[in-house]
Amino acid sequence: MALVLIGFMGAGKSSAARELAGAWGVSPLDSDTLVTERLGHSIAEEFERHGEDSFRSMEEEVVCRLLAGADERTVVSLGGGSVLSERVRTALRAHTTVLLDVDPVSCWERVANARVPGQRPLAADREAFLALHLTRRDLYERVSDAIIVAPVRGTLARVAPSLSKLARTPGTRMLWARSSSGEYPVFLGTGLLGDGRALGLWPLDRGASRAFLVSDENVIGHYGSLLGKLAGSVAIPAGEPHKTLAEAERVWRELLGAELTRADHVVALGGGVVGDLAGFCAATYQRGIAHVQVPTSLVAQVDSAYGGKTGVDLPDAKNYVGAYHQPAGVMVDPATLSTLPAAELAAGWVEVLKTALIAGGWLWEAVSAGREVDERMIFACARTKLGVVAADERDGGLRQVLNLGHTVGHAIETSTGYGRYRHGEAVGLGLLAALRLSGQDELRSEVFELLRAHGLPVQLSGAPAEEVLAVISHDKKRLGPEVPFVLVTAPGEVHQGCSVPDGDVRAAVQELAG
Repeated sequence: MALVLIGFMGAGKSSAARELAGAWGVSPLDSDTLVTERLGHSIAEEFERHGEDSFRSMEEEVVCRLLAGADERTVVSLGGGSVLSERVRTALRAHTTVLLDVDPVSCWERVANARVPGQRPLAADREAFLALHLTRRDLYERVSDAIIVAPVRGTLARVAPSLSKLARTPGTRMLWARSSSGEYPVFLGTGLLGDGRALGLWPLDRGASRAFLVSDENVIGHYGSLLGKLAGSVAIPAGEPHKTLAEAERVWRELLGAELTRADHVVALGGGVVGDLAGFCAATYQRGIAHVQVPTSLVAQVDSAYGGKTGVDLPDAKNYVGAYHQPAGVMVDPATLSTLPAAELAAGWVEVLKTALIAGGWLWEAVSAGREVDERMIFACARTKLGVVAADERDGGLRQVLNLGHTVGHAIETSTGYGRYRHGEAVGLGLLAALRLSGQDELRSEVFELLRAHGLPVQLSGAPAEEVLAVISHDKKRLGPEVPFVLVTAPGEVHQGCSVPDGDVRAAVQELAG
């Protein structure tokens, strides 16, 4: 089983293959180089003489022959369009296929800066280049076993051990997350916990680093015994009302009682509340120890387990005390969703809806068509979030798009004491407000019907509009007198930092309150 690198023009496949092969002490193979040798002239010349179809035919033959002879110590980089061939896609099933996920603008800049006139016949025009990337993006995702988000120099050498584990673990996919403060693997596979794959893929050495489990009273009985030997465990009461400094202190004391050191790590087993609180405790215990996220709720598997935001609530403000602390790894088993109550699944689905509005493309098509959430959709949501975090870890700009629907949603949670609405239910109402503020009446109606079809609230009750508005005015993303909003032009076109008149915000919240 070879490691095969795929991706768009300018993604850096050839240099990444050299880096990965160097880490293993082997020589990389490059399909474009082999095709050029076979042709006896450049790819650009082949396009000019005989057209793209002739080149694709030759590329298919060379790549299929190359993959047929590749073994476990082979590192191969493929041309950007090679996966257009069904024969090539079939041949890739016998290997571990790794997508280098680089945003198209960065790809264009790399190609434009390095371009020799005529060298890349499909990179002559910027708009055509970006449009071509869009047509291939979903295809790349479908055929890949691993996706490395925004790799930089040195990434492939660091990811090599995780790729080795992945290659030995059928039925698992991997995302490699990168941010300014750290990198880590995300492993996803149905049954990952139950069949023991998670322990074989664990991102830390369990012999050198003891694991301490933080879970909640509902989840620990289901899955706590599947995580191997532990230095200790603590279960907090379930639910947002218990994401508090008091519970954090209880966890810190338990870590101290177990004599955890900075060489050890915390395991967060549960939903978003557990992930946030356990991650915060890991970030602050002895000024920071490692933690591994094992999300068991839908909201955590598609959103909160990634990106390093940790924290607890204050009575008057949600997530007001916290820290950025990237996990050492995330282990996602969609089978754990089978033990969730229907209402929890529905509330978690709102984060899928939010992510689909941000991502657009096939994810929005699937969500808007009412398709049930599956492993591919969970993977796509995680990929979308990690791509945003790679560009902006600390909410300086782009990451704020992930707050779509949350400004009003968090205010609803806070003003109702964190007990009346689940997080996703409140965010669903926040999405309706954000779409009204965006002037997207038709899209708002579509989202309204989707929420109602999932049995989710579409009208605010339990808190006067004035109380919600008062909490909005103290939103933690406010840097001046105005609270910035995330607005939507269309699915896939979302904008952060938007200024909205107070009267419009008031009208949108009052509309929710009926």
